[in-house]
Amino acid sequence: MKVLLINPEFPDTYWSFRHALPFEGKRCAFPPLGLMTVSALLPPTWERRLIDLNVESLKTADIEWADMVFATAMLVQKDSLKQVIKRCKSQGKRVVLGGPYVTTSMEDLPDADHIFLGEAEATLPQFVKDLEAGVPKRRYEVVERPALAATPVAHFHLANLKRYSSMSVQYSRGCPFSCEFCDIIEIYGRVPRTKSIQQMLAEFDALRELNWRGTVFIVDDNFIGNKKNVRLLLPALAEWQKRNGYPFSLLTESSVNLADDEPLLEAMREAGFARVFLGIETPVEESLKEAQKPQNRGNLLASVKKIQSYGMEVMAGFIVGFDNDPEDVFERQIDFIRKSAIPLAMVGLLGALPDTQLWRRLAREGRLLGDATGDNTNCSLNFKPRMDPAVLIKGYQSIMQTIYAPREYYQRVLDSIKGTARPYAHPHYDVVSAVASFARVMLKLGIVDGERKEFWRFFTRALVKHHDRLPESLVLAAMGYHFRKLTTRMAGSSA
Repeated sequence: MKVLLINPEFPDTYWSFRHALPFEGKRCAFPPLGLMTVSALLPPTWERRLIDLNVESLKTADIEWADMVFATAMLVQKDSLKQVIKRCKSQGKRVVLGGPYVTTSMEDLPDADHIFLGEAEATLPQFVKDLEAGVPKRRYEVVERPALAATPVAHFHLANLKRYSSMSVQYSRGCPFSCEFCDIIEIYGRVPRTKSIQQMLAEFDALRELNWRGTVFIVDDNFIGNKKNVRLLLPALAEWQKRNGYPFSLLTESSVNLADDEPLLEAMREAGFARVFLGIETPVEESLKEAQKPQNRGNLLASVKKIQSYGMEVMAGFIVGFDNDPEDVFERQIDFIRKSAIPLAMVGLLGALPDTQLWRRLAREGRLLGDATGDNTNCSLNFKPRMDPAVLIKGYQSIMQTIYAPREYYQRVLDSIKGTARPYAHPHYDVVSAVASFARVMLKLGIVDGERKEFWRFFTRALVKHHDRLPESLVLAAMGYHFRKLTTRMAGSSA
């Protein structure tokens, strides 16, 4: 059996980092971990190829080679997914679909022979048996969420690692909280399940043996959801990192209450975590209550500073459009982002994702306007907000235009670096690639870009005050360029 695993294309969004990746000589931020894991669940005798449309094109010869096509997608990839499936079906191929979009959006799926709802560890083995017996079903759905002990090491070798800026692994699924707008708890549940320490070290070993060096994203939606198990994992990760010379710089996502646990923060620092993404959402307490985020309690600014003091750069998600947002919410968001020194502030409009608590509430209230796009930064609304929609969108645009203006952004980068002293060496990078990246940044931002004066002002200050963190500074400068390009386009003009 020959299986073609296809990852559809992501559109150009704030999350794509598309305008920043060329500085690094990369095509995409992360490889498709889900498909690489699915590959590891298939019989070892089957042949497989991985095509990631974010780094390469889908050739007719690839489709012709395959007996069967597996595809997955997030909501934001649905348009590309539909094109892929149409093309594969036109050549008479058996098509298998799974993933988050398929699991939550059954009403609007492209034609497929087999649909998988939920996590594949529980259903894919049965599908293989049914296929061999000649009686495969069209629909496979998990009865109960599987233990992650059944999850094999992903087939990282299928991806061309040189085309990605980071690698991905997963430790846990699920989150104990109940945020109204979140679809993660609908897909993975509220009881976090984790892999064993041995599984995680095996995945780290696999990446190291493939000569990966650099960022590894632990993709959990809330890495500390199961604190008991995380406390056991972190010392093992720290020992592995030290033994291997800290080859990986770790990135993950966490709830804000991480700041309340200093032993956990210390353990993450020792394990080599350099960046953590927080769901801050808003500094407006009434809006946090509306969103059902009691974990975002207390002084949020102090929480961010606490995490930064342990050497971790904070990325964060922010949302405007809650029913309880006051008229000055836009200025309050800008002020918080500025004071917290969060360079990568991912601000979006509230969106009602399928089958979330928010979706169900707005449906009851008769306020839904249509399907969500999966991109909360494209100035579209799929529900009727309490605030005037024109005011909401204009205010959102004002946030983005302010926080990604060059001087404003570069100052946050400098403030962030100042507040995140690192106790360990940077991972080992390829010298030739690093020099090439440096040259691209200096050429584009220092000579070609219209905001080059601000770049040189930033570069000089970074070189003088933080010369040991210059590579990190330039990476963040490149990301700022990406955000500025998209913000300018969003505002209706060209960069």
